[in-house]
Amino acid sequence: MADETSPADAQPDAEAVHSDAKPMQPGSRPVHADARQATTAMLKAYAHPLRRRIAKSVAGRGHARAADVAADLGVAANSVSFHLRVLADAGLIEEAPEHARDKRDRVWKATDGSWNVGSPEHPIADEELGGVLMNALADDHVEMMRRVMAWAPEYVSGRDPATHGTFSQANLRLTEAEFKEMERRIHEVIREVEDAHDPDDPATRIWGLDIIAADDTI
Repeated sequence: MADETSPADAQPDAEAVHSDAKPMQPGSRPVHADARQATTAMLKAYAHPLRRRIAKSVAGRGHARAADVAADLGVAANSVSFHLRVLADAGLIEEAPEHARDKRDRVWKATDGSWNVGSPEHPIADEELGGVLMNALADDHVEMMRRVMAWAPEYVSGRDPATHGTFSQANLRLTEAEFKEMERRIHEVIREVEDAHDPDDPATRIWGLDIIAADDTI
């Protein structure tokens, strides 16, 4: 590692925001061997900004009702119910009857398994729609970065001793194979931490974790 900086000086001991939604990899080969290739319905559903927020809320909770998500996001429950059905039809979430109180109680959870927008082996189903989604994800990333940078002065000054985010950079000399192995191990650690987490721990918070990397040829 040639260089590493962390303005917030915070360790990335965070739960992935996708949690049970599993990592989505817009620009790389799947880290998980069982990753699904995105369908047009999946791309269209996830490109909608409110539906992305809803999917993240469901994943962050582990399972959720429309009323839970509505409370999280400050959105009308009937609107949330509509978008939950769209996400379910696209295969991004599914019902969780094991958590339902009765047959009328609709509880949702993220569909198990990761999914991939596209790759050279499996080109994207709808390139234009995929571009829309990736631009939307970039906007989400910038917004997360904005929140971290707005908070960082509170941390580095000592006014806020709690960890709420992190920003780090590293320059690595690796082959493509070594980089892919590192990426695989990162996602393996994320999964291990998720599996070991107690969802009933009152200290639980929902964390957003973006991982981005680029080599010197693009």
